[in-house]
Amino acid sequence: MDYEQARFNMIEQQVRTWDVLDQQVLDLMGSVHREDFIPDTYKKVALADVNIPLLHDQVTMTPKVEARALQAVTISTTDKILEIGTGCTYLTTLLAMSGKHVVSVDIHPEFTQQAIKKLSDHAVKNVELHTGNAVNGWAAGAPYNVIMVTGSLPILNPELEQQLQVGGRLFVIVGMSPVMSAMLITRTSNSSWTRKALFETDLPALIGADTPVKFRF
Repeated sequence: MDYEQARFNMIEQQVRTWDVLDQQVLDLMGSVHREDFIPDTYKKVALADVNIPLLHDQVTMTPKVEARALQAVTISTTDKILEIGTGCTYLTTLLAMSGKHVVSVDIHPEFTQQAIKKLSDHAVKNVELHTGNAVNGWAAGAPYNVIMVTGSLPILNPELEQQLQVGGRLFVIVGMSPVMSAMLITRTSNSSWTRKALFETDLPALIGADTPVKFRF
């Protein structure tokens, strides 16, 4: 398979056409080989516009959603980043190459163990890996400049917003299947935040996430 042609097509036909015009994001996705992070069974579709299955009934984001998320949080080289859900480690690597330090937490130890090797193979050294439940954030490392949530939340947890520094940005997908809203939340002061809906999508919920109460009549 010609991965270089497939990568070009991914960027030009999926990512750019989804309003991702930040050249740093485009260059980064062109330089980091997504297929290196995808399970062998699915390598041939590593650059396709699909959610790729992982262990424990988890899936990746699609490349265009990863790109929009990166563009939305506007990472600088001094940023401290929390990633909730390490998954296949591709987005972890993109975050690490964009910011100063990444704290990445996954509830499944297999993903954490796989990430150690994948990060080493790509000479990424500024990632701190943890196995644990970060559905409510990871207070031990707070506050953060950027928080990236790689699964959805049926209800937005205010604890995540509280773990942002003033000026910090949170990317999170909120709602119930089949239509969810990708949100950019920015902390503007100690007691205020702005919230912007970016696009609609659908992604499995984080394990342990709160769900809306269903009333019975």
